[in-house]
Amino acid sequence: MALPRLRGAISNGFQLSICIGSLLATVINYGTEKIEGGWGWRVSLAMAGVPASVLTLGALFLPETPNSLIQRGHDHQKAKLVLRRIRGTEDVQEELDDLIKASSSKANSKQSFKIIFKRRYRPQLVMAIAMPFFQQMTGINVIGFYAPLLFRTIGLGESASLFSAVITVVIGTASTFLSMFIVDRLGRRALFMIGGIQMIVSEFIIGAIMAFHLKDHGGLSKGYGFVVLVMVCIYVAGFSWSWGPLGWLVPSEIFPLEIRSVGQSITVAVSFIFTFAVAQTFLAMLCHLKSGIFFFFGGWVVLMTIFVYYLLPETARVPLEQMEKVWQEHWFWKRIVTEISDKEHKREISL
Repeated sequence: MALPRLRGAISNGFQLSICIGSLLATVINYGTEKIEGGWGWRVSLAMAGVPASVLTLGALFLPETPNSLIQRGHDHQKAKLVLRRIRGTEDVQEELDDLIKASSSKANSKQSFKIIFKRRYRPQLVMAIAMPFFQQMTGINVIGFYAPLLFRTIGLGESASLFSAVITVVIGTASTFLSMFIVDRLGRRALFMIGGIQMIVSEFIIGAIMAFHLKDHGGLSKGYGFVVLVMVCIYVAGFSWSWGPLGWLVPSEIFPLEIRSVGQSITVAVSFIFTFAVAQTFLAMLCHLKSGIFFFFGGWVVLMTIFVYYLLPETARVPLEQMEKVWQEHWFWKRIVTEISDKEHKREISL
């Protein structure tokens, strides 16, 4: 629904909202930890029902997108009314015509799962799997789920650990907010590169400090503990203006209309699968790898940064209806994506 020139900023608002929610949750955890009698965690858990209720009620007022209305065969006038509402202008006929043209001769939802495996959609399928996989392999869940545990490992007390976790979430929220203003100006690839380098350097420094000074037991000095905290903040900042929001933004804008729903479904499913996998295996990995856990995730960040540099085209400011052109012009994907006439496309769908 967003305009091409604002799509990055508005889409990054999704990640910003997640960061704000994490910030509130972390502050609540820090406050409820002081409740006597062991009731703190119960209060914290119960308060999660508040945003869940807001989501449920808010869904009742969420409008359909013009793309969805057209694709599902509704009256075009209804889609036009929605366009007028979200654009704030009466002059939307040109955009409506583009949407209708983009949806013509497209596959229905039952066919879309089959055709996403066609050769012409190979780049989108690869990105639908690779982007959420790499997003989780940055190791951000190490920080998000277990930040207090990590800070206690380096010698901080329980309250200090929770407070340090609050600091990292504040920095993550601020960095995501900043990305909203620069993502459409600098482009997606530039932010991926900047954030990737930040995460690589910070994870390797943290791993080195913990390997040489923390070892298997004991704690760090205040000086090294402060350095680790600063590196964690730099890491969180790098993730929060690169793989955090862009891991969702890029998949949301690369799919043509006929595979958009199934493509997004694959992206979310892969993300949840590896979120679960990392969360369930991290403690065991920490016990076995110790400081090597940071080199493990840092190595993945090196790999994913190379992946983006060579295989991800720039998608900033490209209208969704014209997104297929970026693959046809890319040095690698143009070898795989071939031009197919409308007649051949119709025959392929009918099969």
